[in-house]
Amino acid sequence: MNIFFTYSSHFLKPNSKTLHPIPLLLLHNLTSTRPISKSTSIPKKMDRVRDHGYDNYMEIEKKIRKVLKFQALILSQPHQIIQASRLDMLARRLGFKQHEAAAFVLKFPHVFEIYEHPVQRVLYCRLTRKAHLQIEQEKRALAAQVPDAVTRLRKLVMMSNTGRIRLEHVRIARYEFGLPDDFEYSVVLKYPEYFRLFDADETRSKYIEVVEKDPSLAVCAIEKLREREYREKGVDAEDIRFSFIVNFPPGFKIGKYYRIAVWKWQRVPYWSPYEDVSGYDMRSLEAQKRMEKRAVAVIHELLNLTVEKKITLERIAHFRMAMNLPKKLKEFLLQHQGIFYISTRGNHGKLHTVFLREAYRKGELVEPNDLYLARRKLAELVLMSPRKAKMDSELVSYHRDWGDDERGFVGRECGENAFEDFGGCNDDRQRRDSNAGDDYDSDTDGGSDKTLDEEDVRVTD
Repeated sequence: MNIFFTYSSHFLKPNSKTLHPIPLLLLHNLTSTRPISKSTSIPKKMDRVRDHGYDNYMEIEKKIRKVLKFQALILSQPHQIIQASRLDMLARRLGFKQHEAAAFVLKFPHVFEIYEHPVQRVLYCRLTRKAHLQIEQEKRALAAQVPDAVTRLRKLVMMSNTGRIRLEHVRIARYEFGLPDDFEYSVVLKYPEYFRLFDADETRSKYIEVVEKDPSLAVCAIEKLREREYREKGVDAEDIRFSFIVNFPPGFKIGKYYRIAVWKWQRVPYWSPYEDVSGYDMRSLEAQKRMEKRAVAVIHELLNLTVEKKITLERIAHFRMAMNLPKKLKEFLLQHQGIFYISTRGNHGKLHTVFLREAYRKGELVEPNDLYLARRKLAELVLMSPRKAKMDSELVSYHRDWGDDERGFVGRECGENAFEDFGGCNDDRQRRDSNAGDDYDSDTDGGSDKTLDEEDVRVTD
């Protein structure tokens, strides 16, 4: 460095006839500093910082979506079985490529089972007993939480600026909000004291309208959380009055002035998502700031109404007009990466899944519900190793061998060896042992965990 400044000073002497531009440029770059932005407003355009915990969660969801498609296909067939030769043709309707269906089914032996029909001697595909138990558990959880689903739907309609919302938009997002497939009849029409279903003349679409707004339901989840923080931790009421829980993803760079901007934004008051804002003058800068923060509160409350505290960005866009949300939703959510996380994994980048960051910890919901736990059972079956499925079938066969011996039954080979050792016996005893051996072999073929009687009932129904 000393050599560089000595060399530069030689060219800058007054008696020097020429000034070389290259050393001057290098000296200017060293001595000048980049001006630091002192803006205290959150930048409008920000790059998305990846959080691998949520992205890995969506990679599992990608497999679950395909598994659910296959499950619906199998359950829609007669006797809930599909012949293996027709599997590839039917799967192509679901978007699978040629010869992909068979390989996909074999990847998840805890969900799908390939077995040979005992009479036709043809390979069939069906759901395993564990998969059927998971489906029944999810159905029970869905039926048990219908009262909570009614409350969620009431709050969802109450957030609309007109007090009504399109039925088709709710139908598209019914899985996220924990509504049954027939919610139009089992929820909307079943509770006429809460909902009214009518056809709009201007759009020729059905709308759900709330009969009367309940003030007790017009309380946001973030408000309850603030009250709990104030009572338990004793946080200053003025600092927490309009604040949100901010938890930035790993690797997110937080500068001094950005931190100040977030602190100022946290103290900006806003209107409640359940409040009617049609009578306010929106021309002032203060009103625009309040509306921007109200949009964050609306999306925050929308995510809290879902079962898994996540929903796709495309389905949030269905409620944009009804809830006064901004047009560029993705750019708007990227301004608040400490509150929301947008993942593009799980569907080849075609869908954007929005997570509520405060609701998750280490890839799991902080406050899980029964319906969420039932759905995660399917994820556990998907993630189980195929090697474990083989081990389970061997254990089942071992227990059957042990149980048959305790009951006094023997297999075909043991029976034949016994007759050879003892010189045989009467024909009735030999015929009975032979039939018992036939039943045992049919029961254990293919590593199935169902008895032969269950298979015959399912096939002949």
